[in-house]
Amino acid sequence: MPFIALAVSLIIMDATVVNVAIPSMIRDLKLSASDAEWINSIYSLVFAALLITVGRLGDLTGRRRLLLIGVIVFGGASILASMATSGSLLIGARFLQGLGGAMVLPSTLSTVNALFFGKERGIAFAIWGSTIGGMAAVGPVVGGYLTTVSTWRWAFLINIPITLIVIFGIIKFVPETRDPHAKKGADYAGVVLSIVGLGLIVFGLIEGIRFGWWKTQEVLTVLGLSWSGSLSPVPVAFIVGGISMVVFVFIERSRSLAGKPVLLDLSLLQIRSFRFGSIAALVVSLGEFGMLFALPLFVQGALGYSALRSGVLILSLAIGTFLISGATPQLTQRIGGRAVVRIGLAFEVIAILGLGLTITADMAGWLVALWLFIYGLGVGMATAQLTSVILAEVPVDQSGQASGLQSTFRQMGSAIGVALLGSLLVTNLGSKVIKNLAEIPGLDSATQSHVAKVVRGSAGSAIPQLSQLPGGAVLRHAGELAMTSAARFTTLVAAAVICLGLLATLALPANVAAKE
Repeated sequence: MPFIALAVSLIIMDATVVNVAIPSMIRDLKLSASDAEWINSIYSLVFAALLITVGRLGDLTGRRRLLLIGVIVFGGASILASMATSGSLLIGARFLQGLGGAMVLPSTLSTVNALFFGKERGIAFAIWGSTIGGMAAVGPVVGGYLTTVSTWRWAFLINIPITLIVIFGIIKFVPETRDPHAKKGADYAGVVLSIVGLGLIVFGLIEGIRFGWWKTQEVLTVLGLSWSGSLSPVPVAFIVGGISMVVFVFIERSRSLAGKPVLLDLSLLQIRSFRFGSIAALVVSLGEFGMLFALPLFVQGALGYSALRSGVLILSLAIGTFLISGATPQLTQRIGGRAVVRIGLAFEVIAILGLGLTITADMAGWLVALWLFIYGLGVGMATAQLTSVILAEVPVDQSGQASGLQSTFRQMGSAIGVALLGSLLVTNLGSKVIKNLAEIPGLDSATQSHVAKVVRGSAGSAIPQLSQLPGGAVLRHAGELAMTSAARFTTLVAAAVICLGLLATLALPANVAAKE
């Protein structure tokens, strides 16, 4: 189990470790804004698009084998990323990292589901879930520290020794599991449709703010080709992606009725615990990741924290997650996984609601850390046990595709959360800063327009730099008040969304139990 947890920590940390290193990458490699955006987006895009496909591939060819290949690909891509001399090479390396990560996540989850039973199962899922929740918060700290004391290249090089340890552990200690009843043959249409459909939908969710939800706000350039026209590529991506997924479902049902091998057995959704648990996971991820996207922007934009200091602040979330993980298996044995999930989600709602109600432009860092610690306690309880509940009634032979599907639900939720709450934050910030600037006596309209554009375009991260302008103290204060108001509204919406996830758990069957 330690080596499985290490494998998960690699891919989860790398999803966030790059965020604070991007400014250094831009300066060093002379990246364009488009390059910088794609360094982040391509990892999430490839990761989400391939989860269902590689999850089933693990069932067929062996989960341990796929996990080993995924870790090797991820490690090799990390070396390439550390050696990148241009934006295109770094984006290519991040693409390969996403490919490796997509192999690792469902492989680790399905392996845990296949190998552990009874009390040990609860402990294993607690470790797996706490690793996910904790390492997402550790990433910004690691990235900020390495970038500050050395170079951004160490944000990737740090993966290499961990990769070598994981490879040794997998070969030495992790047994092979697979689906012995799998039908021979390949579902090529299902593979292509799922990758295209999920990839385009996730692209739309990630890039809607940047390129425009309907009208083009920025030109999309890929491999030298540009999207021109007033219609944004985002709605086109949603339409084509949605059609692809509808056709995917139709083909999968037809092949299943005909007795042919399928990429995804849709009968999994007939399992009540899997169906409603996955819906709850999607909604919860929407609120969680949306909040984690908005909070660092508030801390840096309104409170003036550096990237490293804000990362250290968010570390309190990881501390709460890791501390509660030791008690979660015992709680699960006493009151059941469903109850632990609900208590954890209740902690999350209380923490985010408390954070939203106490946000001010001069908020003390210790108070933010306190709410994040409570939130981390909730994550440590809910994330692991919700996964356990989702997979509790899934046949072990189908662990891979079930793991890939529930992971896809989570990835879709996180993408929707960043898109939805990110849009709310930026839109609210833009309107509030315009209102605040208009109330400053003697401020001309040209300056108002320029400052509002800078603040909105940077999602608030440029607010501290406003103090360098003439009359900058007043401008910065106006920006900080606008950011505070926008962050408060966005955080309260996140609390409401996670509350919906808590309500979704009411549909979970009462008799869900761990495999004995």
